[in-house]
This record gives sequence, structure tokens and C-alpha cells, in this order.
Amino acid sequence: MKKLFSLLAACLFFSLVALSQPKYEFRAVWVATVVNIDWPSKPGLSTYAQQREIIDILNLHESLGMNAIILQVRPAADAFYQSDLEPWSRYLTGVQGQAPLPFYDPLEFWIEECHKRGMELHAWLNPYRVAQKLDDPLAINHIAFQHPDWILKYGNRLYFDPGLPQAREFVTSVVQDIVKRYDVDAIHFDDYFYPYPLKEEFPDSTSFKYYSRGFANKNKADWRRENVDITIKMLNDSIKATKPWVKFGISPFGVWRNKTDDPLGSDTKAGATNYDHLYANIIKWQKEGWIDYTLPQLYWQIGHPAVDFQLLANWWKDHSYGRAMYIGQAPYKVSRTSQTKEWTEPDQLTKQIQILRSIPEIQGSSFYSSKWFNGDLLGLQDSLKLGYYKSPAIVPPMPWLDNQAPQPLVKIKKWGRKIKWTPAEAQSEMDKAWSYVLYLNEVGEKFDQNNAKYVYTITKDPQFKFNRINRKKKKYELRISVLDRLSNESRLSVPIKIRL
Repeated sequence: MKKLFSLLAACLFFSLVALSQPKYEFRAVWVATVVNIDWPSKPGLSTYAQQREIIDILNLHESLGMNAIILQVRPAADAFYQSDLEPWSRYLTGVQGQAPLPFYDPLEFWIEECHKRGMELHAWLNPYRVAQKLDDPLAINHIAFQHPDWILKYGNRLYFDPGLPQAREFVTSVVQDIVKRYDVDAIHFDDYFYPYPLKEEFPDSTSFKYYSRGFANKNKADWRRENVDITIKMLNDSIKATKPWVKFGISPFGVWRNKTDDPLGSDTKAGATNYDHLYANIIKWQKEGWIDYTLPQLYWQIGHPAVDFQLLANWWKDHSYGRAMYIGQAPYKVSRTSQTKEWTEPDQLTKQIQILRSIPEIQGSSFYSSKWFNGDLLGLQDSLKLGYYKSPAIVPPMPWLDNQAPQPLVKIKKWGRKIKWTPAEAQSEMDKAWSYVLYLNEVGEKFDQNNAKYVYTITKDPQFKFNRINRKKKKYELRISVLDRLSNESRLSVPIKIRL
């Protein structure tokens, strides 16, 4: 009886959560291809095995309610796609420069499979990293052999020198090449700009000497920050000139600056910060409109004494500047054996979701990373599937990129439980029908388009067959809208009666 009561209480709780879900929410997961590897499970897998793993990953996250994948496609000046600029990644095939056999293009496959499921694909690149280890064998056509003067050794790794205009231009050309040739929804960088500091000084004295742009030696940190500023603006300009609908997002370390160093900073005690140690003035990029979204990595628990999740979420929302703000969450820390009590509690991440949903300026989150959803997350998967992500969500619009709604449907046909429709024709890519929202309510029930509970499904196909909902074959009203690829929504169709 006690178990039955607990089950009923859980169902009631999840029902209440489902009622309060937002209609628009970014629900993403990172898929890492280096370090904490999510895919492929090991380098050198056959094409079939790689594709099978991709499908399994996407089926899992589709079932959990995710609507975006952030895929690492350029971990270290290499490529998980066909490129004339950089060699195939050793993390894909086991040998840098070696293509998959039989040949296929992994990025193209990921994009097709994501879009088939109505999910966005954000291509995640590292801008400056050249090699994870000094002894990593590089392909004969690697840019490091063509331009060794662009490359710096720091610790046990190789990096492009961000102070060199040539290096910045090369990184921009790599990004532009991806945007031009692939149907990506966004370009994404994480927190690795200038590397996290070691005991030794970053060896960029030569580029500072020749390209100081008037900065005095005591202002070298400002020069480094401006180097990254220049890169970010170049990238955004290039992306938007190539395909104006492709988003540009950054996922920085969770602390911009500590308040002890800057009155504008957060009341935190972080050992490293974006501004002071990675030379990434992230809030400037958001304020200037050089990026479309910021996704700070708040990989700490609620109540952390030095970097509290809730405090930081509220700090970042004050610096959205009219652009999108999402938050990075850390399922990799959830464990029954964690030394931190909060990460042994099954509701730590769902409490974080509740906090984020209470802040209007924050429109969703992303989880690091995919592979942890295959393990024991203390019930998180069920909490998402049955409660927090039970209703599908639309990726939030970005009106600064496009605020024009697409045309509504021009024709709808119904045969029993099967519906087929025809979208209006459009010349511009940004006006074309990208997906469709199907709303359903019982006849006589007051319908509210803004209430997520009425969103039955979001689909890419211009047809849909409903399953039987109940034995009594109740009457429902069906309405359908068109979404363009930036989530602008058309007018609804007139309601259609349907028995389900």
C-alpha cells in the first residue's frame, strides 16, 4: 500500500510539473568526441558501428525530450567531416588523416538523423587547440607543417597563436567552410580560448611584439582579450554573411569574474575566470550582439560555498542583453558514491531545472554529456521523460535573426486518424516550413495556444497518424501551425474534429 501511495504521489507530481512546462525551451546534450568521449565509443569502429551508435544516441535523447545535440566536430584542428582544410580526426578512425571505411561523412549523417527527429545540430569546435599531446602524430597535410610559425607549445599541448591575424583568419575559414557546406543549425564554442593557465607564461611574446596594436606590455592581458574579441566578431560576421539563419553560441566557464576583482562580477570565489585567465570577455560579446546565445557551464550544486548554482544563474540572467541565455548542467557529477552530498540526491538536477524555469531570461539548458544518460542518474531519465520534458518543446526563437512568421498551411486532409497537409511555398530559406506543431484538446475544453500541455507533437513530416488515445473514442480538436527554422510560428489552422 505504501509503494502504491508513493507511485500515485510521483505520478501526481509529474503531472503538475508537466502542466507548468514552457512551450519554448532549449533542451540539449553535448556529445563529446575527445577526452570524456561520448562517441564513437572507440576510434576505428566500422562505419556501420559508428552509425549504429549515432542512431542509439539520438533515439535515447529523443525519448527523453531533447531538441538539440551539440556535437564536437573539430576537437584539435582536425575534422569529423570531409574537409580540404584539415585532416580527418584520429579520434574518429584511429589515424589522423584516414577517412572512414566504407566512406561516409559523419557530420552529414548526424545532421540528417537529428533533423529527421526534429532536433537541431550545433557543430562544436575548439578554435585554438592543435594537438592534445606533443607526441600525437599529425597527418602530412596538417596546417602545423604548412605554417609552423602559427603554432605554440604550452605545457604538453600545441595551440594556434591567437595573437596572429593569419591564425584567426584560418579558424574563420574552417568555420565558414562548415557553414557553407553543411546544414548545421549553429556553430558552438566551449570554454577553451586561451588555455587554462599553467605555471609557465603563455609563449606569445613574438606575436605581441609584431601585432601589439599599440598595447603596452603591462596591458598584455587586454591585448589577449582583444585578440579573442576580434576572432569572435570575425566568426559571427562570416557565419551571418554565409547563412544568416545559422546561430553562433558560446559555452563559457561558469564565472565571468569574481566580485573581488570587479564590482560587476559575481559574488563567487572561483579559482579561474573567463575574463582574467581565459581572456574571454564573454558578456561583451553578448552585449555587442556578436553571439546569439551564451551557455555558461554551471557544473556546481545548489548551495556550493564558492560557486553556488542559483547565485550564478541569477548573475548570468542579468547579462543576457537581449540575447539567448541557457545554462550548462552536470549529470556527470550525479553518483550514489559522490563525496558531495548534493550530488547523491536524486533531485539535484531537477531542482536546478525548476530554478532555471523560474527565471524568464533563461530559456533552457544543456547536459554534459551524452554517455552519462546510459548509466544510473538516480532517476533523472524518468524525471525528464515522465515529468519535466513530458511535453515537446520548441527551441526558443531568436527575433534579432528573424521575426517574420511563415505562411500558414494551405491545405489539410483527414482520413480517420491520419492527417496530411500542404505548406505554402516560400522562396527564402528563412521563410520555408521547417517543422509543424500539432495541438490537441478535447472538444469543449478551453484551448490555449501558449500552454505546452496542448502541444501533442512537433514533426518534420507533412503528415501524421494518431494512435488511439482512449476506448471511448472521444472527440478532439486538432490545430496545426508551421514553424520556420528559427522557430517563428504561423497562424494556426482552423480546428479539425477528430475522434481518438
